[in-house]
Amino acid sequence: MKLYFWKCVCISLPTIFIVGCQSYKPSPLNVGEFRDSYDARAIELDSLSEFAQDLHATHDNIPDTFDVSDGISPEEGEVIALFYNPELRLSRLEAGVELAAFEHAGLWEDPLFAFDGIDITSPSAPFGYSIVGSLTIPLSGRMKSEKEYAHSVYAESVKTIINDEWNTRANVRNAWASWVTAEEKVQLVSETLSKLEEIELIARSVHNAGEINRVQYRLIDLEIKTRRVELEKQTLLAVNRKHELLTLLGLPPSASDLLLVRSPIVMVPFIQDATERMIAANTELAIKLSAYERSESALKVEIKKQFPELVLSGGYGSEFNDHRMLFGVSIPIPVLNANKKGIAIAHANRELARADAEATFARLYQELTVAYESLELIKSQRMQFENDIVPLLEEQTKDIQTIAELGEVDTFVLLETTTKHYHVKEQLLDLFLSSLKAANQVQRLLGPHVQQQPSPVGGSQ
Repeated sequence: MKLYFWKCVCISLPTIFIVGCQSYKPSPLNVGEFRDSYDARAIELDSLSEFAQDLHATHDNIPDTFDVSDGISPEEGEVIALFYNPELRLSRLEAGVELAAFEHAGLWEDPLFAFDGIDITSPSAPFGYSIVGSLTIPLSGRMKSEKEYAHSVYAESVKTIINDEWNTRANVRNAWASWVTAEEKVQLVSETLSKLEEIELIARSVHNAGEINRVQYRLIDLEIKTRRVELEKQTLLAVNRKHELLTLLGLPPSASDLLLVRSPIVMVPFIQDATERMIAANTELAIKLSAYERSESALKVEIKKQFPELVLSGGYGSEFNDHRMLFGVSIPIPVLNANKKGIAIAHANRELARADAEATFARLYQELTVAYESLELIKSQRMQFENDIVPLLEEQTKDIQTIAELGEVDTFVLLETTTKHYHVKEQLLDLFLSSLKAANQVQRLLGPHVQQQPSPVGGSQ
């Protein structure tokens, strides 16, 4: 009889523990396979056309057509970045973790099974045992609060995705403009170097004629060699800027030839009350507001935890062949602990979240003011260059050409004009870049025009 009973116990216990358990399945990481799919992105971009159409319907400033057969434009680059950017992929996967936690939050506690046995060594003594099961009944409403808290955590992760996507688009515009500016500087240095080499030919003949000395001639040679070094420097910078852009887009190096050398267009919308718009639409501030809602939900959970949960237990046992039914009820009395520590910490975290949101608003408020002022000042500087300095240099160049046609050439005036022309154009390129970045900063701080949801990437990344 004892042997039969123990067989039943040994068979039933593993069955009880295994029911509802999941099995482990390995998922090996193969970087080689990822490399193949990563390289294939450069030739599979046309597959993003449907994704681009979905974005156009829900997002600001997304083109209504997506065709990379003639090259990737800055606007199409934003679409590609929203799909392939590696940081966005991580943000979406992190949100997936919070979604999994939300979907399985607020579950009942697993029932508890207990078995006790006693075997007295006396041959005539019967085997004693008891089998007891217990179940926690959630009377406090804690499970609902835990579900709400998990939802608030997931909602915060969704806001983080939206913020990361909005910032990624702004970063793509900045990176694209920086790369285009670097390419234009390469062209500027190359053109200036060609002009200096023409001046050097004139100076050589003048030097051979004895009209200028060796020291004067060396100044021209020094300027040429300096510009050659500058050309190498700017070429390296352009290469780095291009690959930084490709990294943001999530494209392999083989896609570098597809990028169009054209600066993005950044429009600053007219907003009557920019601060109100920022409060309503700024994506970073939205994260802080969501974090405050999370702290409120966390406090609700801790409040619920102070209320006791009812534990019901029951079972069957035998002692000295005296069979009996067992039952019990237990409930904690919240007198000594009452989750005071958890509640106090939750209260403190809520105040911390409040201060964090207010500090973030104050910083963004200052940044928006500075962005608007910077945009106006940079525009003013650019207008001065375009309306005052550039026309003077063009007039100077025409006069030099007129004098040269008369047979009189002053190589040092020509050298000074050429170098001055180079520096002015270089500063003008920097001002164009700064102006675009300032407008981009204003647009980023104002936030999207419509309330956005994360891009509909799904599981196809």
